[in-house]
Amino acid sequence: MGPLNGFTVIELAGIGPAPMGGMILADMGAEVIRIERANGTDLKKMHDVSARGKKSVVLNLKQPEGVETLLRMIENADVLIDPYRPGVCEKLGVGPEVCLQRNPRLVFARMTGWGQEGPLAHAAGHDINYISLTGALFATGRRGEKPVPPLNLVGDMGGGGMLLVNGVLAALLETANSGKGQVIDVAMVDGAAQLMWMFHGFQSIGGWDASQRGVNLLDGAAHFYDTYECADGQYISVGSIEPQFYALLKQLAELPEEEFGNQNDPSLWPELTDKLAAVFKRKAQAEWCEIMEGTDVCFAPVLSFMDAPGHHANVARNTYIEVDGVTQPAPAPRFSRTPSSVSHGPHSLGEDTEATLAAMGFAESEIKRLRESGTLG
Repeated sequence: MGPLNGFTVIELAGIGPAPMGGMILADMGAEVIRIERANGTDLKKMHDVSARGKKSVVLNLKQPEGVETLLRMIENADVLIDPYRPGVCEKLGVGPEVCLQRNPRLVFARMTGWGQEGPLAHAAGHDINYISLTGALFATGRRGEKPVPPLNLVGDMGGGGMLLVNGVLAALLETANSGKGQVIDVAMVDGAAQLMWMFHGFQSIGGWDASQRGVNLLDGAAHFYDTYECADGQYISVGSIEPQFYALLKQLAELPEEEFGNQNDPSLWPELTDKLAAVFKRKAQAEWCEIMEGTDVCFAPVLSFMDAPGHHANVARNTYIEVDGVTQPAPAPRFSRTPSSVSHGPHSLGEDTEATLAAMGFAESEIKRLRESGTLG
């Protein structure tokens, strides 16, 4: 019933941002068919959340019949997600030119780290490398300390998976008008660069020192935008940037005006951070939640991702769901008329091969022959 109900996406098996993008499209109602190798990873056994809502088909793309089978499937698809390095699909015989000849309306989405072109296009890399090249990693960490990888959220997921979905949806809208497909070059390095947009603006007006980390408004230098340890060893976060929010922080934390009155003097931030740390150390996390949570202080307890599903605000919004015994984020964003949903958890490797081919017009005799030839896993 999601907004993409009626669209078919073929996802070539990969890791990280490509499966994430496919997951979001499946949550939105698209039929997502994941093409696996016979010796591929069984995502059901791995409890891989990204496989939820997807069909699992095993094809041997090293055989000509396997390639032809995929191309016939592509004739019935709206989107193909390519997670490989540049040129791999071409070597397999399913590059953009071939696929668009078979289906001129196809959106061919290519998900890579460095992009389809450029001096690094064929080099291996991971999230930490892509965000290194965009300034995102340099900017993350404490003053005088080395950069800290922000998990693989900035390059893989934000700069990759989310950008992939954005590109696919835009291309589908354009195809609806033009009747033509196209190729999308989705590069994690490009996405990570886009995520840094605001800091380029700050730097241009003297509002950010890009030569250092841990000295700026949003990188942990400001005492009113940081995390603090509580009496019980747990942590809380405050983000009282605006003057009215800062005033409320002073009121609820009982901060003396003569010490905390000059909010925006960076030379005072280290000293005020130490003083505010001593204040928050006086009470347990739950006590500070009782005082500040739900106010305009801009406050929240710092929770592990295992504790987050139990927080009362997340429970009230059904932010998390359980699928096949695995707690995981619910589909987002939320649509009023065509809500997203998770139709099922991960399927076993190749579980949907024959049924999917049959639904796409393959005769029973063809499927049997493909099975006997080793084309199907």
